[in-house]
Amino acid sequence: MNWLTQLFAAGRTPGHRVLPFVTVLFLVTTLASMANLMLPESSPLHVSTYTITLLGKYLSYAMLALAVDVIWGYCGILSLGHGAFFALGGYGMGMYLMRQIGDRGVYGNPDLPDFMVFLNWDSLPWYWMGMDQFWFAMLMALAVPGLLAFVFGWLAFRSRVTGVYLSIMTQALTYALMLAFFRNEMGFGGNNGLTDFKDILGFDLQSDTTRVALFATTALMLGVVYILSHLILKSRMGKVIVAIRDGEARARFLGYRTDLYKVWLFVFSALIAAMAGALYVPQVGIINPGEFSPLNSIEVVVWVAVGGRGTLYGAVIGALLVNYAKTRFTAIMPEGWLFALGALFVLVTLYLPKGLVGLSGQLAARRERKAGKAAQQEAHS
Repeated sequence: MNWLTQLFAAGRTPGHRVLPFVTVLFLVTTLASMANLMLPESSPLHVSTYTITLLGKYLSYAMLALAVDVIWGYCGILSLGHGAFFALGGYGMGMYLMRQIGDRGVYGNPDLPDFMVFLNWDSLPWYWMGMDQFWFAMLMALAVPGLLAFVFGWLAFRSRVTGVYLSIMTQALTYALMLAFFRNEMGFGGNNGLTDFKDILGFDLQSDTTRVALFATTALMLGVVYILSHLILKSRMGKVIVAIRDGEARARFLGYRTDLYKVWLFVFSALIAAMAGALYVPQVGIINPGEFSPLNSIEVVVWVAVGGRGTLYGAVIGALLVNYAKTRFTAIMPEGWLFALGALFVLVTLYLPKGLVGLSGQLAARRERKAGKAAQQEAHS
């Protein structure tokens, strides 16, 4: 139980926020779930199923933001392609959900999804085999993005590609995947993607209980990933990763294989993003090539910057706040939302370089400077 004691102690250490974060996440999830399942709709405290689904979607985004913060905030690698890993994880889950439809589709084919029947496919492609098994589908949902991240990272980091060049390469990766998945020949539904899901593990996806279970599972996985990321980044390996961020040449001079550390962290970050995508799909009910859009990956970076990179919990806060604002503003002024998002990013970059979570520190530093100047003036007088 020594590790548990250390974890709770870390939660009380200023700047770590592990225990408070997990506690708040647990309480909000429990109260929202109970308010949905146990309170009647007439009650003012009742939480609708729509809200539960929306919260689950936000938590999936928070996990994606956490993945970007791990690699950007702590290792200095600005990835503009994490939307690709998110979408690949989502397609893994979507393939499983499509296989669960069986003969309940529009065309009643027990083996082929509706879009394959419509395109006159004769048989199920080999890469769809086994996707009717949940464990295998989830394994593929993580293994494929993880393998892609490993190959990409191995080639890029061993070649010492850094900075804006690496960011462009990650953006090119997700753009190439988007173009590929738009093609009907790929066998993933083309432009329409995968949708019209019925159930998961035998449970109706439209029922309130299933929606709450998916929301609670997403919250649980977010908590697990948060704790695991914290433990890794506060370990000796994490200190090396931060040293690479602050001075890779010096870390390499000291004998560290910086490329291996970066590859490992890049794969870990990609797996988090893939898991977020797999949890996202059954809650929103669709996955299409639009999720590969480079704009989506850039938007994730905005979430992390707004919340505060290099803090973990700041990335989560940024994802929740920006997506809540997006939900509200797209209803009020749908055409102006992107301008508002761009303005928010510029303002945060100029005036809050450490994000919203660094605001208190900035205010405290300003008060100290004012107190110091006042003390100097008083001493001179």
